[in-house]
Amino acid sequence: MAKRKKVDEYRTFQQDWTDEFAFVERAGSAMCLICSDKIASMKRSNIKRHFDTRHAAFASKYPAGDSRKKACQELLSRVEASQQQLRVWTQQGDGNSASFAAALAIVKNGKPFTDGEFAKSFMLDVANELYANFSDKDKIIKQIKDMPLSARTVHDRTIMMSNQIEATQVKDLNAAQFFSLALDESTDVSNLSQFSVIARYVAGDTIREESLAVLPLKGTTRGEDLFKSFNEFAKEKNLPMDKLVSVCTDGAPCMVGKNRGFVALLREHEKRRILSFHCILHQEALCAQMCGEQLGEVMSLVVRVVNFIVARALNDRQFKALLEEVGNSYPGLLLHSNVRWLSRGKVLSRFAACLSEIRTFLERKNVEHPELADTEWLLKFYYLVDMTGHLNHLNVKMQGVGNTIFSLQQAVFAFENRLELFIADIETGRLLHFEKLAEFKDACIASDPDRHLHLQQLAGFTSNLLQSFKARFGEFRERTPLFKFITHPHECAVDITDLSYIPGVSVRDFELQAADLKASDLLERQKAELASQHNVAVLTMFGSTYACEQSFSHLKNIKTNVRSRLTDGSLNACMKLNLTSYQPDYKSIRILICVSSPQMDPQY
Repeated sequence: MAKRKKVDEYRTFQQDWTDEFAFVERAGSAMCLICSDKIASMKRSNIKRHFDTRHAAFASKYPAGDSRKKACQELLSRVEASQQQLRVWTQQGDGNSASFAAALAIVKNGKPFTDGEFAKSFMLDVANELYANFSDKDKIIKQIKDMPLSARTVHDRTIMMSNQIEATQVKDLNAAQFFSLALDESTDVSNLSQFSVIARYVAGDTIREESLAVLPLKGTTRGEDLFKSFNEFAKEKNLPMDKLVSVCTDGAPCMVGKNRGFVALLREHEKRRILSFHCILHQEALCAQMCGEQLGEVMSLVVRVVNFIVARALNDRQFKALLEEVGNSYPGLLLHSNVRWLSRGKVLSRFAACLSEIRTFLERKNVEHPELADTEWLLKFYYLVDMTGHLNHLNVKMQGVGNTIFSLQQAVFAFENRLELFIADIETGRLLHFEKLAEFKDACIASDPDRHLHLQQLAGFTSNLLQSFKARFGEFRERTPLFKFITHPHECAVDITDLSYIPGVSVRDFELQAADLKASDLLERQKAELASQHNVAVLTMFGSTYACEQSFSHLKNIKTNVRSRLTDGSLNACMKLNLTSYQPDYKSIRILICVSSPQMDPQY
C-alpha cells in the first residue's frame, strides 16, 4: 500500500516553484512574480494551473530549464528592488508629500496639470537665490529636483486624493443620522450639461457641506435624465438614501415637475415622503425683479444710457476721462446683467453717483434724455436705488455656505416686516430708511419750498413688493410648524407638527406616549428629546442652491476654453478637491500605493 503524503507538503511553499513557475511566498500566500496575483492554497496543482493558463507566452519564451530559471531570478530581483524602492519611498516621503501638496495647490487654484513642471522650475530658481548661503543648499536643490511633478504625476495624484476624499465622504454619510441634497444643472464651456450634487450632513460635531459629484449629461436634461444619472451614482457609491430628508432645487420644471420631475421620480423610487424646497435666493431675486411697469421703465432707461456709454469703446474712454477730469472717484459705469443677483443694485448705485457727469456727457454727445432732469422720474429712480440696496443687503445676508434653512426663512420673514416699516416711513415722509431719496427730497424742497412730491405712489410700489414676497416662499411657510418645533418644542402641539418627513421618527409611538403622559412633565422631556433629533434633521436641510452656484463658478474656472477637453473624471476630481472641507492624507495614500502597486511589466 502506497504511503500517504503528509498534509504539510501540500500546505508549505516549495522553493523550486520559484524557478519552475515564477512564484514566491509573501505573507502566507504564494504570489506570482509575473502578474502579482496571490494564491492562498499552496498546492502545486493550483500554482501550475495558474502558470499554464495565465502565462503561456512566458512558458513558451522561456522553456523549462536554465533559461526559465534565469528569467525567474531576474523577475525576483526586480520585485525585490521595486519593493525596496517603495519601502524607502514610504518611509522617507518628504519629497512625495511635497509632491502631493504641490498637486493639491495646483488643482485648488484651477491651474492645468502641466503647471507642475513650471512650479518645479520656479522653486529651483527661487531656492538657488534664497538658500545661496546655506551649507545644505545642494541637498535642498536635489530634493526639489527629485520631487515628481510631471503632468501625469499631478493628474494621478489628483485622482488619488479625490478618491480618498470621496471614500471619506461616503463613510461619513453612512454614519450620519440624516442628510439633505442641493441640486442644480448648468452648461460648461464645451456645451456639456453638468449636474451638481451637494450634500449636507453631520459628521461628529461638524456640519459638512460637500460636493458629492458633478455628473455629466451627454444628451437631454429632462427630469428622467437627471434622476437616472443621480440614481446610478447613488447605487455605485452606496449612498444611504433611506436617510435623505430634503432636496433643494432651482425650481425648474425638470426638477419639480408634478409627474416626471426629478423630485417626483425620487419620491416614487424611494416610496416615501421627501421634503422639497425651491431655492429661497431664486425666489427673492424673482420678487426683486417684479417692480412694476413704471419702475421697469426707469430701469430700462438706465440700461440704455449705460449701454450707450460703456458698450462703445470711444464713449467709454471719453466718459472715463471726464470722470477723472472732475475728480470723480469711480472709474466708470457698470454693465447690467439679469442673471447676476446683485447686478441691478450695483448698476443703479453707480449711476446715481455719476449722474451729474452722465448728464454732461450726454449733452456733449447731443443725446437727449429729458427724464434725467425730470423730478417725477428722479423720485422713482432714487427710490429704486435705495430699495435695490435693501434687497441686495438681504441677498448677501442669505448667500454663503452653511446657512440653515431656519436662518434663511427668518431672514425673508424679517424683511417682510421691514417692508411694512418702509411703507409707513414713506407715507409719513420721514424717509429714514431711504437715504438717496431723502437727499433728493431735501434738495428739491430747498430749491422750491412749495413743491409737492408724490410719495404715495412710492408707498404703493413698496406695498406691491410686499405682496409679491407674501405670495412666494410657499414651502417655507407651510413647514413653519416643523421648523418651529426645533426652537420652541414646548409651545408646539404634536398633532400639528408633521414629523413623518424625518426618517426614523415613529409618530405613532410618540402620539401614543403623549396621550398616556398628557398630565406628566415627562411629555415635555420627550418633546425636547424629539426636538433634539429634529434639530439635526433641520440643520442638514438646504434652503438655497448657493452651494451649487458656487460649484459652477469653480467649474468655469477649471474647465476653460484652453482646457475644454478635460475628461469627466479629471473634472470631477478637480471639483471635489476645490470644494471639499476635508484634507487629503498623503501618508495613507502612499501606503496604499505601496500595497497595491503592480510589481511587473504588463508585457508578461
